[in-house]
Amino acid sequence: MIVPQRRRVLGLGLALGAGLTLPAGLAPVAPIPAAHAGPVEDAKRQATLVDQEDQRIMQVRSVLAAILQIGGDQTTTWKRPQVFGSSHGKTLVLPPVASGKPYTVADLQKIGGKYFQRLGDGSFMLSAHLFVADGAKLVLSNPAGPLHIRMASSPTSFSSIVSFGGALQIEGTAQNPVRIDSWDSRTRRPDVQVADGRPYIRAVGGEFKMKYAKVSQLGFWSGRTGGIALTGTDRPANAVKRLNKEQRHEAKKKRLEQNQQGNTTGGGGPGDIEIEQPGGTATHVPATDLVTGSIDNSTIVGDAFGLFVSGSNQTQITNNRIEGSLVHGVLMHRFAKNATIQNTTVTGSRGDGFVLSRATEKVRVTGCTAERNGHNGFTLNGQALAKGPSASGESLESFGDSSVTNSLAKDNGHYGIELMGGDKLSVQNSRVIGGDMGIVVRNGATDVQISGNQLQKQVRQGIALRDGVRDASLAGNTVVGARTGIYLRNANASMVGNVVQGATAHGITLKGDNDGSTVRNNTLSGSGTSAVSTSGSDGTVRKEDNNTEGWHDTASLWMKAKRYAKPMNLIWAAVFLMVIISMLRARGGGGVRIGRTGVHPYSLQQAMEKRQVWSLPKRPGSGQQMMPGQPVAGRATNTGGFPLPGQPNMPGQPVAGRHATANAQGQPAPQNGNGRGARRAPQHRAPQPAVPMAAPMAAPVPQGAGNGAGHQQPPGHQPAHATPVQGMPQPDRGGR
Repeated sequence: MIVPQRRRVLGLGLALGAGLTLPAGLAPVAPIPAAHAGPVEDAKRQATLVDQEDQRIMQVRSVLAAILQIGGDQTTTWKRPQVFGSSHGKTLVLPPVASGKPYTVADLQKIGGKYFQRLGDGSFMLSAHLFVADGAKLVLSNPAGPLHIRMASSPTSFSSIVSFGGALQIEGTAQNPVRIDSWDSRTRRPDVQVADGRPYIRAVGGEFKMKYAKVSQLGFWSGRTGGIALTGTDRPANAVKRLNKEQRHEAKKKRLEQNQQGNTTGGGGPGDIEIEQPGGTATHVPATDLVTGSIDNSTIVGDAFGLFVSGSNQTQITNNRIEGSLVHGVLMHRFAKNATIQNTTVTGSRGDGFVLSRATEKVRVTGCTAERNGHNGFTLNGQALAKGPSASGESLESFGDSSVTNSLAKDNGHYGIELMGGDKLSVQNSRVIGGDMGIVVRNGATDVQISGNQLQKQVRQGIALRDGVRDASLAGNTVVGARTGIYLRNANASMVGNVVQGATAHGITLKGDNDGSTVRNNTLSGSGTSAVSTSGSDGTVRKEDNNTEGWHDTASLWMKAKRYAKPMNLIWAAVFLMVIISMLRARGGGGVRIGRTGVHPYSLQQAMEKRQVWSLPKRPGSGQQMMPGQPVAGRATNTGGFPLPGQPNMPGQPVAGRHATANAQGQPAPQNGNGRGARRAPQHRAPQPAVPMAAPMAAPVPQGAGNGAGHQQPPGHQPAHATPVQGMPQPDRGGR
């Protein structure tokens, strides 16, 4: 047949083009630089090895897929386990088995030959790369006793275990855990040199499970070659190969019928190409190609990356211990979603203990410990993958919904817990001991929840929020021994019910734009220049009901003065000062006022019934007003014409402010000019007997003027008022 022949040629061409010789021919190995190169050369060398590993895996997968499509008797031959050789090393390929039976350690002994041998101490030596193809399954366990696999590593080559779309299971028991480590035959020790590459374990898509295992001294340079890696793939899995012949024909028939009906939404088309709908956390990572897995009750020591997870869904990492990683302990990378990390301890890593990097979502870290790591204990990064147009077209949306709960960060080199960007990240009920700072939130994180945590022995700040953090909530935290308990810089937060003890600078410090922040019901104790420092803060900050009784203020007098020397305070102080000066100047009357005793400002404006009564009479019998110095009718006067003190008024004498109602004979008083009667004199002012008047000073007194009894006022005459002496009215002292 022509078509099968073309398929055979195509398959062999891909194999030769990929540099592979089949079934087990070996191509010359590319020369590798010296083992002990400088740091820069080490970096270049390791990066080159990572690139070569990617090429090798892609070549093996492409050739295997081409061979499986050849058909005929040769396909049956190539579907058996084979050893592929290339310029990048030898690879033992495990294709899927029709029966679905998994490969075991015994199968590897039969298939691998010299590439998987049993040593004298009972361990096994893997000296080639192991590739578990899509649809295949490998189980590494020994129910009868311990299992120890040594992965060969030398300056010129190393081994690996890679599952691409298949299933990889490593399972021991609590009494006999599976042991996997690197092994340098020259030194007869695990390989600790990473410059020339080291063995690693990786699952690309598919499923990975590890339980009761001890893994040590694996990995180099990158996350995917870092030791134990679970990574998704952007290449769609070929699920059709997992169907039997009848199922494949039925699926093809269904697609052809849909094409004839003009309905191509469900797949089908030219060449019967099936189109998968994208899903998962990103459009370029289909949900069917996210890796799933679990790592439980295992110990990982000395790997480059303790655990590296990306492109995964619902990965479970529980009850593990990771020690001495060269980079990070646990790294959740791009598109790791819905993962659970529980009861896991990371100690002695050169980088961070736990890292949730950008594009991770809904990762729960519970009951974990990060201790004595070189950088942070826990790092949660929810920032967007891009800030603008990018070559990959990434979204500008941030990530979040991840949390650290009931965990411990102790004596880490930089921060205990750091949150960068993202939305709805939280740290709750955790302990942070030591470090430069305890919990740091920055880079525009929003809706952050920091509550119920205990922090102690930080060098600078217990909790720090800065660089655009908004709508954060800090509640029920306890900070002991930090220089500043809680620090906000260009951030907005609600701080309620926190306790700061033993601070040496400030209990709470706010700087920059803190508009809308609230500081309420906090208990602050320690010593420093202020319990709550807002001197460098802008915007409105609410401070209320904070307990600062245990705070010892060490601020100098000048610092206290500057604390209250606000522009508005100075304005009000000037206003009050002006009022005080005006009061001092208003004391007393006449002349210089400063130094005089103050008097009542309204002492001359008493009530009407308390006023002194003034008498301004006219000359009797005439319409002329009396001049100063003239005697007053009916009243004794002195030589100046003023009434003598103690002399009563005479009958008929008018009183200022009142009009007489009767004359001396008791006759009614005449009407005034407007026809109204004059006012009635007060009843208590009874007529008094006439008193002889003094001799006149300026003019003779008419007869009868000294006795008001025979004096009559003409009709319509108004009572006259005397001209005040020297221009001033004199009080009536008579009868009072």
